[in-house]
Amino acid sequence: MDYHPVVLKQHPRPASKHNPESRYWRRFKHPVFVKEYAPVTSVHFSPTKPHRYAVTAATRVQIYAPRTQRITKTISRFKDVARCGSIRDDGKLVVAGDDTGLIQVFDINSRAILRTLDSHKQPVHVTRFSPSDQTRILSCSDDTTVKIWDVPSQSAITTFTSHTDYVRSGLVAQSNPNLILTGSYDSTVRLFDSRSGECEMVMAGSRRPAPSSAVPVEQVLLFPSGSVALSSAGPILRVWDLVAGGRCIRAVSNHQKTVTALAFDGSASRLLTGGLDQMVKVYDVSSYKVVHTMRYPASVLCLAVSPDDTHIAAGMSDGTLSIRRRDPKASQTNAMDSAIPSEALHSGAYQSFLGGHLPALGEGRPRRDTKGKSKPIADVDEFRVESRRKRRLRDYDRLLKSFRYGAALDSVLRKQVPPTTTFSLVQELIHRDGLRTALAGRDDVLLEPVLRLLIKHVADPRFGEMTCAIGKILIDMYSPVLGQSPLIDALFQRLQKKVEAELRFQKELARIQGALDMVFSSAALGAATHPSSTT
Repeated sequence: MDYHPVVLKQHPRPASKHNPESRYWRRFKHPVFVKEYAPVTSVHFSPTKPHRYAVTAATRVQIYAPRTQRITKTISRFKDVARCGSIRDDGKLVVAGDDTGLIQVFDINSRAILRTLDSHKQPVHVTRFSPSDQTRILSCSDDTTVKIWDVPSQSAITTFTSHTDYVRSGLVAQSNPNLILTGSYDSTVRLFDSRSGECEMVMAGSRRPAPSSAVPVEQVLLFPSGSVALSSAGPILRVWDLVAGGRCIRAVSNHQKTVTALAFDGSASRLLTGGLDQMVKVYDVSSYKVVHTMRYPASVLCLAVSPDDTHIAAGMSDGTLSIRRRDPKASQTNAMDSAIPSEALHSGAYQSFLGGHLPALGEGRPRRDTKGKSKPIADVDEFRVESRRKRRLRDYDRLLKSFRYGAALDSVLRKQVPPTTTFSLVQELIHRDGLRTALAGRDDVLLEPVLRLLIKHVADPRFGEMTCAIGKILIDMYSPVLGQSPLIDALFQRLQKKVEAELRFQKELARIQGALDMVFSSAALGAATHPSSTT
């Protein structure tokens, strides 16, 4: 009689804890942590491939390669703490400020200083190239001024002085290079126009913020369309409608502490916010609801997403740089490989009439496998006849076939084996009346994985009956030797506490069910007694 493999019982799948949105963001795995000597205050990705990114910490700006996460260039020609290293859109230049008020433009390859802009009197926290005019630079300083610089002449062509406190955030609109959005510690968000040299719009959390209640604006962000702006002040994220004159259309607060970083994904359909509460939250910009949350080991000071949505870089207050990487899905096969060759269609090959894909043999052209070796080819009129392979048995099936019940059970107690497979084998052992044989004669090393399995799944309704059966046999067989192994004794105690906790939980559920039954019964009785009132 032929051996029949173990049938894996299919249990109803529990409701997924993660929606498609959460599963997408959970694909950002493989975190790489780089320890710097000081807090990481800025991370900026190059808009051009290969999307290198500049990391600013202490007195240097470092350029990282996204594929290897290794430093390719280090720029350390600063006299004080460097700020806001940004890469130009063409990926050739880097601009950064420092705490002396000096702004320097570097060649990213040679690291040579190309231009020096010296006009600010206090630390410069924002330096950015204009997205449409590569010869213009925006700078924001603690001296309350915002400047637009002309790089060739090394001079400031426009200076805005409307802010009354530190200006720690700012950017140039992508849709209109004449518009500059800034946020200041004077609790205001301002929109400047470089053509008029004036502040055209003022946005504040309240109409007249009192000095004692004023909350500094930490970050600002502008949608690519230029019609909606975002700002963070304290733990509150505000959305401003610029078309409506700077009206606040939404204010959300999902962080416990100050929001210090704002970033869009590549399509600007998701907003990422980082805060001092060590959390990064992902918002859907259509509803501003949190769709995912990521936890970090320290307070997040800066955040950036690569333009191709494959990397999330975050700088933290303890000097840690975290890079989370998402592996893109495998690219679709070439149309030439996936489609039926035209010459095969004209030749009348048998496979083409089936509407399926032709195998490698018979495609009429050489192919190479992953190791670079050529595979045999044939004429396009030929087709492959598949040989029926004998089905290979899994390890536990081979052991069951030879009646090695203990070894079969050990083979499914490994970590990588799913519980459905493990308990399907247990069910098969019960049918064979071999479960007691499989559990007999075990020392503390072989008994430990069995007890850990019971502790993990004793409260699972899918496997509760079988865990009770295994536990009953173990107690009957090994109760005389309890006390000889501290590890086994501790595991039995944990199992006892887990069972007691589950019993208490079931009793509480029974009490709640009884109370709900009374409520529903009284509601139904009231509806039957007064039918007119319900209608």
